[in-house]
Amino acid sequence: MNRRSFLSSTASAALAQSAQVTSSSGAAKRGPQLRVAACQILTFSETGKSAQKICSWIEKAAKDNVDVVLFPEAAICGYTCEASYWKTANPRDFEAAEKTVTAAARTHKVAVVVGTAHWENGRVFNSVLAIDKDGTPRGRYSKTYLAEKWPTPGRKMTLMTLAGVKSSFIICHDVRYPELVRLPAIAGAQICYFPSNESGLVEEHKLSAYRAMPISRATENSIYLVMANAPADPDNMRGASQSHGNSKIIHPNGNVLAEAGYFSETLVTATIDLKDANRAMAIRSVEEGSMISPWLREGSRLVEELS
Repeated sequence: MNRRSFLSSTASAALAQSAQVTSSSGAAKRGPQLRVAACQILTFSETGKSAQKICSWIEKAAKDNVDVVLFPEAAICGYTCEASYWKTANPRDFEAAEKTVTAAARTHKVAVVVGTAHWENGRVFNSVLAIDKDGTPRGRYSKTYLAEKWPTPGRKMTLMTLAGVKSSFIICHDVRYPELVRLPAIAGAQICYFPSNESGLVEEHKLSAYRAMPISRATENSIYLVMANAPADPDNMRGASQSHGNSKIIHPNGNVLAEAGYFSETLVTATIDLKDANRAMAIRSVEEGSMISPWLREGSRLVEELS
């Protein structure tokens, strides 16, 4: 079967599944379940101190039977943006912090997606590291569209299998570019993990868009989206290392399953039914024969699946 025939048959199955009538008992059949969490916390410029706090929340997630926990953008360094910090930042400090987090993932048998930074050929990237439940690093995604000056933009879309589920990743400002979610969804992603450290509550005019965009990315692709944002810091409302909270888990139909407030440090959790993440809208976009279908199909080939 060629790629087009495969996608066509998959689209038909997904759309049929989306319209499935419930049984006479009124209860729809359940698919595979996954318990996910968005961890909304403040962290620090000191990587070791941040890693220890992250590990304490991994332990809390494990006690709640979480399969995958997501942390905010650049959580390893508290989303520190001062130029002086990055002039002297030591890659080995970040590597050591990541090893600490990886060990906690292995110990507690929780998959972890953590915001960090890493270096390649002397260039620093604002990235996430995805670690599976057995402590195996599945790979990195580096932020494509930057809103800060310190990193180099990433140039790869990645698809990883995490806790047994094909997953994609965007970071903060990336959410404004829908193709970064659409193309991995076409390629197979059922969940998008979205760490962020957005503007704070003092920029109130941005809050409506901040809420709308991740909901749109989920429902326009028929996939789940998990967002972990930093909370607001009442003692430093204009600080770069804080945001406005509202971490959330979004169903493929666009409904918010769980959401945090502005200030709390908390785990936002939900048990999700993967049957509902059928990717129907993403698949339809390449199979219905519109003027952009060939372009999207070709674009999906840019997605790099990491083993």
